[in-house]
Amino acid sequence: MGLLQILILALVQGAAELLPVSSSAHVIVAEKLMGLDPTAPEMTLLLVMLHTGTMFAVIVYFWKSWRAAYFSSASAFRANALYLVVATMLTGAVGLLLLQLIKRVAGGNSPDFQIEHLFGNARLMAVALGAAGLMIIISSRFPEKTGGEFSLGRAAWVGAVQGLCLPFRGFSRSGATISTGLLLGVSRRRAEEFSFALAVLLTPPVIAREAYRLYKALAPGSATVPEGLMHFVGPSLLGMVLSFLAGLGALKWLSRWLEQGHWHFFGVYCLFASLVVLWIG
Repeated sequence: MGLLQILILALVQGAAELLPVSSSAHVIVAEKLMGLDPTAPEMTLLLVMLHTGTMFAVIVYFWKSWRAAYFSSASAFRANALYLVVATMLTGAVGLLLLQLIKRVAGGNSPDFQIEHLFGNARLMAVALGAAGLMIIISSRFPEKTGGEFSLGRAAWVGAVQGLCLPFRGFSRSGATISTGLLLGVSRRRAEEFSFALAVLLTPPVIAREAYRLYKALAPGSATVPEGLMHFVGPSLLGMVLSFLAGLGALKWLSRWLEQGHWHFFGVYCLFASLVVLWIG
């Protein structure tokens, strides 16, 4: 993989990971267009680094508003921590149940079936993109309620919807969770803050899972990293920095459009992208 390809993937991942347009769908399409193998060890290493870069972008961007909203008092911290924990638990429960259902239906309950087998399905990805687009457009039509805050029930709904996003490439996590908050009457700023707080909780397990995939992809029984992969560490670190910067820019863009009432444009883009995926696929 060349340096230009790494830079392109870093920009795509860094921007699309945080915009409500599905980073996975965009990264998969970009990999296909550049003829890259997403299962290769160097690709897995790059994905770990890019996810790390975007996670730090979220922390840096939202830290001030999280400190004001979540750490203003002990009671505020306890309430918001409870909402995040409940939402995350429901994400895991719904995601695992859905994965088992998909394994039973699509994989014939085979022990060798992996959800990654479905990632290259262009029709499934297009449907997921279209569904996210419609959800974003519908939620944008709901008038914002002044002072709309999270409750335990609202947090639970957002967490459950996030669980639906896990198995489907194209079903934007941020688009679905922010839209759910808006549909439930949460203010735009609070919906955005909560969505990305959940993302920070969800990203470390994702990074750990990709790191484990990398470990399994190495030579069986080998305790050392292949020399070719060592040469790839430097470019991957560069990709992480670039994804961090692209992530900061994407978050500023998202916040501006959300606050200015342009949220529906992301939904229109998702509908257009679903048609492009079908055409390329």
